[in-house]
Amino acid sequence: MESVITSKRSTVLMVIMIASFLTPFTGSSINVAMPLIGKDLNMTAVLLSWVATAYLLGSAIFLIPFGALADLYGRRLFFLWGMTVFMTTSLLMAFVLDGWVLVLLRAIQGIGGAMAFATAMPILISVFPPEERGKVIGLNTGVVYIGLSLGPFIGGFLTTNFGWSSVFLVNVPIALLSIVFGFFGLPKDDLKSQTKKIDYFGSVLYVTSLFALMYGFSTIKNYSGVLILVAGFLLLATFIKWELKLADPLLDVRLFCNNRVFALSNLAALINYSATFAISFLLSLYLQQVKGLSPQSAGVILISQPVIQAIFSPLSGRLSDKIEPQLIASIGMFLTTMGLVLLFFLKTDSSNAFIIPCLALLGFSFALFSSPNTNAVMSSVGKKLYATASSTLGTMRITGQTMSMGIASFVLAQFLGDIPLAAATVDAFMLCTKICFAIFAVLCGLGIFASFARGKVH
Repeated sequence: MESVITSKRSTVLMVIMIASFLTPFTGSSINVAMPLIGKDLNMTAVLLSWVATAYLLGSAIFLIPFGALADLYGRRLFFLWGMTVFMTTSLLMAFVLDGWVLVLLRAIQGIGGAMAFATAMPILISVFPPEERGKVIGLNTGVVYIGLSLGPFIGGFLTTNFGWSSVFLVNVPIALLSIVFGFFGLPKDDLKSQTKKIDYFGSVLYVTSLFALMYGFSTIKNYSGVLILVAGFLLLATFIKWELKLADPLLDVRLFCNNRVFALSNLAALINYSATFAISFLLSLYLQQVKGLSPQSAGVILISQPVIQAIFSPLSGRLSDKIEPQLIASIGMFLTTMGLVLLFFLKTDSSNAFIIPCLALLGFSFALFSSPNTNAVMSSVGKKLYATASSTLGTMRITGQTMSMGIASFVLAQFLGDIPLAAATVDAFMLCTKICFAIFAVLCGLGIFASFARGKVH
């Protein structure tokens, strides 16, 4: 009997790990292909940044609503449909001829990603006992970083030898593998409630407020962007007021008021991803536009960061089962700040001997932060709130990633404008990177305090 249970758990772990591999692999491989995509589709640097931002936007605004719907109608069902949407859009994107169509398909892919990843962590957590939680989170996080590691290398190889369309096509068999094994291997839901009511009005408020906040932030250089951002804050305040009235809310905002570990761990995640996600995007452009490297050569350099993440994430996850996640994650945040400070001094002629150690330091610091921080969030709530906690953390992660790209997009728009990326001057681009890394370093420095102030889990 024990072997059967172990086999079922292993199958679930494999399915979730395949899915967890796919998103970072897709994102990091696309980053390497960005300059060629921009050249072939005649895209500006700002529009090119929306290839990443559109996916994040689609994911972030639907993660929590899909998490609530999955609790009602079944996590397995939402996971499988999400992976199907992800696979289908990957296939379609390989054949697009227009930059705006590519951005639209990435947004739809983000919605599919939200369906899958709002349910992935709750499915995984529900089949493993609490004493193994840090281990499996660490393993799953390690797979995320393996995806990040292989993305630049494989993406660079495919882009150089087969064109950028192949970067999207390679996702199709990987997603199909997750769908097939998930259909036969994922357990039927035993936690879905037939009496729970979905807060549809709250869902509409949440989706529109988050969309307005994220889109407004990314277009803040325009007067209309400022107005949209203000509207987003007003809608968010209305959403919070509405949720506090409900006995069964879409998002239990009381968790942020009454659960210090939960609130500050999510805040730390938001800050960390806001300060780090755009790094690979900027460095990919730097290596190819400034240094003149091929996508394959750029990918080999960029791989140094996620390889270190993949090695140390499982170890930090296990360590967080024994040592306070507060301490480990805070050290990780501090080292991330140091890595960003070093990148501030990046020059047009910086050698690989400078770039690779900076990336390795960032990879190690990300590993120290991510797994323990996830463990802290999931350990701070009861079993019935796993989906809420996972969706909330996922929303913080993706919102932070969108803010990171928004900062990069805003800075690029200020100094490069609407000219095609290939026509941008080296000096203007290097000024953009310097400003971005300075902003990211300050953000991450502030995040150290949020991480350390969260309190103890064990």
